[in-house]
Amino acid sequence: MPAKKTNKVPYHEQIANKLIEQLKAGTAPWQKPWQAGIPQLPHNPISGTRYRGSNAIWLAMQCRDDPRWMTYKQASSIGAQVQRGQHGTIVQYWKLYDKIDKTDSNGNKILDAKGKPLKVTVKLDRPRVFTAAVFNAEQIDGLPEPEVKQLPEWQRHERAEKIMQNSGVTIQHEQYDNAYYCPATDSIHLPAKSQFNSRDSYFSTVLHEICHSSGAPNRLNRDMTGRFGDESYAKEELRAEIGSLMLGDELQVGHEFGQHAAYVDHWVKVLQDNPKEILRASRDAEKIQEYVLGLENEKAQITTNNQTMKYHNVIEQVTKQKEEELD
Repeated sequence: MPAKKTNKVPYHEQIANKLIEQLKAGTAPWQKPWQAGIPQLPHNPISGTRYRGSNAIWLAMQCRDDPRWMTYKQASSIGAQVQRGQHGTIVQYWKLYDKIDKTDSNGNKILDAKGKPLKVTVKLDRPRVFTAAVFNAEQIDGLPEPEVKQLPEWQRHERAEKIMQNSGVTIQHEQYDNAYYCPATDSIHLPAKSQFNSRDSYFSTVLHEICHSSGAPNRLNRDMTGRFGDESYAKEELRAEIGSLMLGDELQVGHEFGQHAAYVDHWVKVLQDNPKEILRASRDAEKIQEYVLGLENEKAQITTNNQTMKYHNVIEQVTKQKEEELD
């Protein structure tokens, strides 16, 4: 008899459904305070990389206290053991390139000094999507204590100051209890520095608004025409919120939700109308984070951002192709 078909919930719908629940409960990753000086976004201690885009948000939504995630094989490679009965969390990856044997003009393999075929990286005609099950450090026995690379306060504030100086945006401190970016004048408006609880809190707020400023036509060119209550406005706020969460973690200035609570209902509606929006928002948030980090070094800014845009343009094309297949 043929195998019974199962209605598997697509990856983006799983994320969207859980995120909607957490937004309503006030427990989404960016709705919770993130302490300054302690990086908390999910990362892989074996590969030394941070999980990106929707994978980062998805793992952060699992409500684990330890930000370390790895595969069963990776845990075993360092003598650790996944606890019996534990279930992994699925993450999704795009494979855009592959390594093949290098050949000469006659089609013969080219060997290295040890007699092994040399490899060359080629772009795939059709990108492949694959999944992996990862386990949190809390599910694994035998792991060493986490190594927290904590930046001193002066260093994280110095990095944030450089980004502000190189942003190209006018920053004014004339507000009482409001902070916003004005696209028409390309300016950020904030309360006085003395009104913030700490310098980390101040920089966290500034970075959120710089995330918005990255959407200007001469930068990342996003839709900035919306007004509060509009769908486009809610989408932009979602991108800036995720982007500033990533930035706050990278610069270790923390993250505060604050006045952005007003957007929760709009985010829920956007995700209910189109669950794929979380994939697009996470992808754009990565663009924002990398663009803003590129501002830290003014000379490297153009090169860094050009490389970032090339990478993300490929990702965007692939994602759109996959979304069309799912429709």
